[in-house]
Amino acid sequence: MSTIPAVQIPGVYHRRLGHVLVTGLSDGYVDLGYGIFSNLAEEETKALLAREHRISPPRISVNVFALRCGNRTALIDCGSADSMGPTCGRLPENLAAAGIDPVDVDTVLLTHVHPDHSNGLTDVSTGRRLFPNAEVVVHQDEVNHWFDDELMAKAAERPRRRYFQAARDQLGPYMAEHLRVIRGGEEVFPGVVAIPCPGHTPGHSAYVISAEGESMIVWGDTVHVPEIQVTRPEVTMEFDSDPQQAAASRRLIFDMAVADDLIIGGMHVHFPGFAYMRREGGRHALVAEQWSFTI
Repeated sequence: MSTIPAVQIPGVYHRRLGHVLVTGLSDGYVDLGYGIFSNLAEEETKALLAREHRISPPRISVNVFALRCGNRTALIDCGSADSMGPTCGRLPENLAAAGIDPVDVDTVLLTHVHPDHSNGLTDVSTGRRLFPNAEVVVHQDEVNHWFDDELMAKAAERPRRRYFQAARDQLGPYMAEHLRVIRGGEEVFPGVVAIPCPGHTPGHSAYVISAEGESMIVWGDTVHVPEIQVTRPEVTMEFDSDPQQAAASRRLIFDMAVADDLIIGGMHVHFPGFAYMRREGGRHALVAEQWSFTI
């Protein structure tokens, strides 16, 4: 008699982009309440999720993307470690399943410094860098913001601890010799260009990967809940630092994805996180990339 499995297979999915192997890695998911939206009523949220047959309140996937080309390995974001509850923090086991040893990661490209994107950098209890040979790349405005003592002092207790202090704990061990700050528009890894898209955080950035005539945008937190913010890009999140700017950046990234026919890698697009975007009748829509059984 066959044994019924108790757990899913590892959250790992590979796809080729020219000579680059891009791997979607699941860090898990988080269930959040209806209050995460700053300008959408609970009843409307429920209706939009029900229309798409999605769990309510919203369930948000947390993804990381690995890039391997030649002898180089980069991660775009690095998960949440143990900071987001028991349904997250799966990156280490999925890195192992993908055949990636943290010591072999030479670059970590951060879209921004929020817990589900950067808390996998450092073991806070010891100060040990979890990617000991990696250079961390992040926008200058992220560092300026989260290391601003005056802003930290003005913040309420929860964001002061969860965002400002966590950013310092995570980035601190890298800052002396292993941190590179960027302004955007420059190549930050072979074939990868950083695209500033501020608003969610001051230095929020996307990364465009180009290889052999193909291009992909890993767009960070351009979208948190695809079922809502793709068709309603004006809907913002309670943790956006500048909601109006976040919505404006979202529209710009959407237009870029459509105009350039970019493959999308989304940190909060349902795993494995790859999709395309189309625009019809004045509205955008995401189309999940077809699963491929070959690499």
